[in-house]
Amino acid sequence: MIEGIITKGVGGNYYVDVGGRIVECRARGLFRLKNIKPLVGDRVLIRITEEDEEAGYIEEIMERTNEIKRPPIANIEQLIIIFAVENPQPDLLLLDKLLIVAKLNNLTPLICFNKVDLVNEDKKEEILDIYKNTGYKIIFTSRYQEDTLLELKALIKDKINAFAGPSGVGKSSIMNSLQPNFYLKTGEISEKLKRGRHTTRHAEIFKFDFGGYGVDTPGFSSFELEGIDEYELKNYYPEMVKYGDDCRFLDCLHYKEPGCAVKEALNSDLISSIRYKNYLRLLEEIKSKKPY
Repeated sequence: MIEGIITKGVGGNYYVDVGGRIVECRARGLFRLKNIKPLVGDRVLIRITEEDEEAGYIEEIMERTNEIKRPPIANIEQLIIIFAVENPQPDLLLLDKLLIVAKLNNLTPLICFNKVDLVNEDKKEEILDIYKNTGYKIIFTSRYQEDTLLELKALIKDKINAFAGPSGVGKSSIMNSLQPNFYLKTGEISEKLKRGRHTTRHAEIFKFDFGGYGVDTPGFSSFELEGIDEYELKNYYPEMVKYGDDCRFLDCLHYKEPGCAVKEALNSDLISSIRYKNYLRLLEEIKSKKPY
C-alpha cells in the first residue's frame, strides 16, 4: 500500500497526493459501515488498481491530529491569520476570535499583517506592542517586498496550512504570491476524466511547489464563541494565563474582582489595553448567550 494525503473530495471521489502525483480513489465500503467519512487533509493508505495506476481505493485512514468542521478538513497544523495593517484597518476583535479558533482546534497560529508597505516602523511597533507577552509569532508581509514573502514561505514550508482572514486584506494576493496561479489551480479537474468544474463548494488543499500545503478557510471569519463558558475564556489569552495564577481568587474573571493580578499587569503596561477590552467584549458576549 502507498501513503498519501487527500487533497480534494468530490462526489465520493477522493484525490490523493502520493508524492507528486494524484491518484483518484474511492473509499472502501467499510468506512461507510463504520460511519467514517474520509476528509481532505487525511493521511491515508491506498491500494492502486491493477487496471489503472491513476486509480485506487482508500484502505486505511491514519489517526487525525485534529478535525475542523467548517470547512471539513483534518490534520491542519498551522493557521495563517491574515489582516492588513491598514486599508482596511485591522479588526482586532475578529483576530482574537481567530486566535481562539486556533487553540480550540489545536493549531499553531501565525499572525500575518499584510500591506506593510503602506506604514512606517512606528506603526509596526504599535501592533507588536498589542501582542506583548502572548508568545504569538507575528510577521509583516507585502507582495511588493520579496524578503517578507520569503520569510512567510520559510514558516509554512512542509506544513499543512489553513489561511484565514476577512476580505480586502490582500489574502488572495499573498496566496498567489506564494504559489503563482494558486486560485487558478483550485479549478483544475482531472484531464483523464474530462469533467467540468463542480459548482458546489468543496474543501480542497493545494500543494506548494516549495513544500507543504495551503487551504483557504473563509468559514472561519464568521466564527462564533461556541462551547466556551465565561470562566474558560481567559485560558485563550496567553498573557492572562501568564499573570492570572497570582490572582487572589482561582475563578477570577479579571473583571471586577479585587486582588486581580491581570488588572495589575494591565496597569503596569504588561498587557495590552486593546486585548483586555476585547476580552471584556467577548466575556459579555458569552454572558449574554448564557441560558437562565
